[in-house]
Amino acid sequence: MTGELNQLGLNRIVRHIRDGRASCAEVAEVFVSRIRARESTVGAFESFDEEEVLESARRLDGMPDAGPLRGAPIGVKDVIDMRGHTAAWGSPIYRGRMPHGDASCVALCRAAGGNLFGKTVTTEFAYFSPGRTVNPHNPEHTPGGSSMGSAAAVADGMLPFAFGTQTAASVTRPAAYCGVIGYKASWGSFDLQGICGLAPSLDTLGFFCREIEDIPLMRSVLCGDRADLEPRGDGDGPRVAFVKTPHWEQADDATRNLLTKAADSLADLTPTEEVELPPGFGDLADCHNGIMAFEAARARAYEYLAHADLLSPQFRELMETGRAVTHHAYRGLKGQAAEAMNQLATLFDRHDVLLAPSATGEAPLGLGSTGNPIFSRMWTLLKVPSVTLPAGRGPAGLPLGIQLIGRLDEDNALLRDAQWIQAALNLN
Repeated sequence: MTGELNQLGLNRIVRHIRDGRASCAEVAEVFVSRIRARESTVGAFESFDEEEVLESARRLDGMPDAGPLRGAPIGVKDVIDMRGHTAAWGSPIYRGRMPHGDASCVALCRAAGGNLFGKTVTTEFAYFSPGRTVNPHNPEHTPGGSSMGSAAAVADGMLPFAFGTQTAASVTRPAAYCGVIGYKASWGSFDLQGICGLAPSLDTLGFFCREIEDIPLMRSVLCGDRADLEPRGDGDGPRVAFVKTPHWEQADDATRNLLTKAADSLADLTPTEEVELPPGFGDLADCHNGIMAFEAARARAYEYLAHADLLSPQFRELMETGRAVTHHAYRGLKGQAAEAMNQLATLFDRHDVLLAPSATGEAPLGLGSTGNPIFSRMWTLLKVPSVTLPAGRGPAGLPLGIQLIGRLDEDNALLRDAQWIQAALNLN
């Protein structure tokens, strides 16, 4: 039972508890044991209180109706406030900072009976400067960033589910590097109060999990959306557009082969075609960079102006870049993004889901950086939802992923298509 629970997703753990096959306390003990065994190696947690977690589980066992999350363990990225735990946002400026309450997503999880297991490591202000987490598949490699602790904890069986955030590639890339499912919601899907912001027109809440079915369950908790997917039937596959993107040559051979083979396999089962994006899409990564820098320089102005000596060189450079962007230039970049969003909507009139790379390749060797975010910048800028699926291993034996992108605010349709594609490609 212990090993089985350790491998289950959020939805199946909830069913085990609901059906009496395991208590909240038994579930908590399994994951606490895994954390005890692995945390010294992986370094996924910023804060974790074993006694608090076990007491919470016992309390939930005594509740007749513990709610839809019923004692399931959940991790919280350290840019997200959670009462009783410090939230330093990955910066020495806020070491020891104790929030007065929960972020909206945490409060809603508590009300739904979730067992909040603690805070997971983030990069500085959810940007580039790494935290201490390593890749659980090989501790000499990065787990990706910025939601590094959440991705690594789920990948290593220390949690079935954890929150991340994405402003560039902070869910997609670590999900691919660590070999878990990563979901970046449509921009604006969830309330972000209590979350340290970086660029408000880009910041998005995301999830790391083991099974696609876990995503609609959490969506139902956070925004009241329905909890059950409506699966596609036999012979009713999605219309897939294989999009190499303008950055295809930055992907390594293993990634290009993976995506090409996936598209070929899907073409045998459902309408699939390679699609060229409009010419202007080649500039969208730079557009994203400019907007993020401008907004970050305002959102984190206090830290730069009062504590620049405590910021990493990477973050100071972002602030200085953003301060040099004029408002006129910023408005032009926003207009460029809006036009691209309109063009992308037209593409979705002919296709249900886009297939694209999630990262340039396997997790790079070394812990001094978190990898290249190039394959997520465009989609984050365009505010659309995406799902990263684990899809085999690269030449170094580390995970690879594929990225599926859906129409804005049609997250459930994307999840249904991702579920069908996962089964069609035998990625379970």
